[in-house]
Amino acid sequence: MSDAATFTPEVQEAIDAVRADVAKLHAELVRYNLIVWTGGNVSGRVPGTDLFVIKPSGVSYDDLAPENMILCDLDGNAIPGTPGSERSPSSDTAAHAYVYRNMPEVGGVVHTHSTFAVAWAARGEEIPCVITGMADEFGGPIPVGPFAIIGDDSIGRGIVETLSGHRSRAVLMQNHGPFTIGVSAKDAVKAAVMCEDAARTVHYAREAGPLVPIPQDKIDALYNRYQNVYGQSTDDRR
Repeated sequence: MSDAATFTPEVQEAIDAVRADVAKLHAELVRYNLIVWTGGNVSGRVPGTDLFVIKPSGVSYDDLAPENMILCDLDGNAIPGTPGSERSPSSDTAAHAYVYRNMPEVGGVVHTHSTFAVAWAARGEEIPCVITGMADEFGGPIPVGPFAIIGDDSIGRGIVETLSGHRSRAVLMQNHGPFTIGVSAKDAVKAAVMCEDAARTVHYAREAGPLVPIPQDKIDALYNRYQNVYGQSTDDRR
């Protein structure tokens, strides 16, 4: 695939939809105070393809638009001749690409520098599951991933190793911050919002006194109900 003209109309329509979705969802990171300056990113897999869309590096959130989102292959290479391909993709592109290559069920990846989640990551400490909202959304604690440096797929490897077989859709990369995954870009953004909410609430609770654990069987019941029963049949429950 050397340029956009090689895509079928159906694939091009899917690319355009993901471009618009990913560009718009960055505003949610700002709305929920999950990022500092340009330090965060959303990506979305193009359904039925080996492609994903991610934001350009270092561009103000106010300037993000569908046409400057970058279309990449699953090795993290920008597709030549497509809108935005003249820009450098996000510095976290290699991590996102690794997740997409190794977790085919994932349709969206988000990275933020949200304050309370980063504080837990700075301590290298998982967030214990002591509130029902965490049990609903994450099915247990939010785990810590290994320390890794930006520049190659080391962060992606840590994300995959930590979350494979884990209910949580969020991981706190040690000394760095949270990454979340979802069935879509919107789903991954929701997980990022809920991760920060849990990080903040549990932090305040622990400052006030000892945490009260939720029995594992109750966590399991809450998770199963939320994932399989809660909401309307047409909802994106996540």
